[in-house]
Amino acid sequence: MAALRRLAAGLGSSLLRRPGEAAVGRCGVRALRRSPVRVLPPQKERGAAAQEQQRPREPPPPPPPAVERSSAGPGLWYEKAAPGDRRLGKVVTIAKSKKFRDHHGKVLLEGHRLIKDALEAGAVLQTLFFSTVGHLKELPEAELKRANLVKVKFEDIKSWSDLVTPQGLIGIFSKPDHAKMSYPAAQLTSSLPLLLICDNIRDPGNLGTILRCAAGAGCEKVLLTKGCVDPWEPKVLRAGMGAHFRLPIVANLDWESVPSNLPAGVQVCVADNKDPGAQAETASVPRGAGGPGSAPGSPKAPVKSKPKAAPEREDEEGAVGVCVPELAAQCYYENWTQTPVAVVIGGETHGVSPDALHLAASTGGKRLVIPVAPGVDSLNSAIAAGIMLFEGKRQLLRRHKQEDERQVVPVVG
Repeated sequence: MAALRRLAAGLGSSLLRRPGEAAVGRCGVRALRRSPVRVLPPQKERGAAAQEQQRPREPPPPPPPAVERSSAGPGLWYEKAAPGDRRLGKVVTIAKSKKFRDHHGKVLLEGHRLIKDALEAGAVLQTLFFSTVGHLKELPEAELKRANLVKVKFEDIKSWSDLVTPQGLIGIFSKPDHAKMSYPAAQLTSSLPLLLICDNIRDPGNLGTILRCAAGAGCEKVLLTKGCVDPWEPKVLRAGMGAHFRLPIVANLDWESVPSNLPAGVQVCVADNKDPGAQAETASVPRGAGGPGSAPGSPKAPVKSKPKAAPEREDEEGAVGVCVPELAAQCYYENWTQTPVAVVIGGETHGVSPDALHLAASTGGKRLVIPVAPGVDSLNSAIAAGIMLFEGKRQLLRRHKQEDERQVVPVVG
């Protein structure tokens, strides 16, 4: 009876199922418990993965070698640059940029003499690249101990040097401050009340030669107005031959601040090639007049200075010009020195600016003329500076000698 009931129940449930619906039983349970299907990659990818797993792993790169340091004397240690060290090239490239020099306050000096003069004058050495230890023995040891010394191959210095025959020495210094420098005692004792003002000297070789002439003549100070080339450019340093560390050089001055850097009672004179016997042609300098080849101090020079320092006026034709004061003119070999005196040297292209002429007029200065042969427009600025400065030195020494003779009291026997 029980068997019949179970059979009837099974038949009823089968009749009630929808077509295609699977019976719920152990088979369905088993299907749910099966693991997911594993998707295999293609045969090529499986082979590459197997080879990658079987390939031996490369050892990690070795750590950078320790810095090799050696001794060049008691308390004097230097570092040997490893192969591939790029510090020298990087530093030299950056230090040659004026933007870097102004922003970071660093300058590059090359050569034994220039570096030695800088150290003796109190310039602060930061890093010194050298090729042989013998170079260190020729420099002040006390200053070297406070710097970072790096020994490199001579070929590396030669590849980055600007010299035809490099000496194997390149130094990175803090930008010197003229107020903190210790100039040579011999230079200070032979200094004269003679100053030089460079007006728009743009050629590096000319400026370096002018600074060298100023140091040789015994100038008290050199002032560089805005528009002059940077005195710490490598070409200026090479042409200066150490003049940067023998007398104060004040750079990047505007004309409003020039008088504050001059001694009291100074007379400012300007170099010119205008014939002192010639009559003045005009009392104003038209803007844009003149051109290449204009003489230093020529009144026909384009205006490159600030308008407020040189007043403007409009002529009858409507052209805007700059009023230029009339200055007495005389030959450079005539007496023009007084104590103290300053000489303005202008650039070859534009000559002396109207601001320089106004400064000379306000101090009772003169035009100092260097006569040249007809057809010659002007002299090189460095040559003109040498002539003016050494003539000023000759006149000042003669005046001092005459004053000393007057003070000598004759002894009556």
